[in-house]
Amino acid sequence: MTLTNSGLELMLISSGDGTEVIHHRLTAGSRWALSPADGWEALEFVYVLSGSLMWQSPLGNRVLQRGDSISAQPVKREAIFVAQTECEFLYVASQPVFYHYSENAKELMRLAVDIEQKDGYTADHCYNIMKLSMMVGESMGLSPTQLMDLNYGSFFHDIGKTKVPESILGKPGKLTNEEYEIMKMHTTEGREILRATGLSNLETAGIIVEQHHERFDGSGYPFRLKGGDTHICSSIVAVVDSYDAITAKRVYKEAVPKEDALAELERSRDKYHPDVMAAFFKLAEQL
Repeated sequence: MTLTNSGLELMLISSGDGTEVIHHRLTAGSRWALSPADGWEALEFVYVLSGSLMWQSPLGNRVLQRGDSISAQPVKREAIFVAQTECEFLYVASQPVFYHYSENAKELMRLAVDIEQKDGYTADHCYNIMKLSMMVGESMGLSPTQLMDLNYGSFFHDIGKTKVPESILGKPGKLTNEEYEIMKMHTTEGREILRATGLSNLETAGIIVEQHHERFDGSGYPFRLKGGDTHICSSIVAVVDSYDAITAKRVYKEAVPKEDALAELERSRDKYHPDVMAAFFKLAEQL
């Protein structure tokens, strides 16, 4: 079970004999997910207390309202839930889970946000990248498994910058060739950081992180992958991250208006996956 974004509040309200009852509150538009895990055999139960919660499953979407519930033992497929309104629900698991996903996930998230601020972004950068990436992924019809991986990979896309010296990360001017080579290592470092957690649901996210600077025309890094050799979720993050980098106000640059940013992306269209670009530009009015 997964903490997925900043629109989630949770509280452990009861526990005993390994069973935990956790109260959740989601803001409208926020996502929460259930996913299988090696060695996890718990009964998991969700009961909606208020609001409207869309369940995205391999069998199609289903809207859960007050009084609706779902359960599984164990969860065998990823399932993503999107709050259509502010929503409250109870999550019950027959094995302890609260500390793992409330504390460990929060620590990784704090690390990701901190490093973006050191790189000249605002604290919202990680969440913006995740939100836009999920919008594109959903519009492209990605499966719940792919969306789960995209959710993690987009949020943690720059976590490898924790290994980059602050003298390079915060440099206001242009990087030297040597500095740029060090900066580029953040992609592979990011994958290693996620791999070191030992969490199986971050394995594919690590691939997304490692490849998010690859380009469709082969001009990216670290492997100069070309065309469809790049993971589709990485291709989504590549477009979204490029757009956000253009529009974001940073220490050494002013923000660029949306229309100018879209025009700049259009001029570089050959660098990005055509299907992702088509989906992204269709969503332009919602940016």
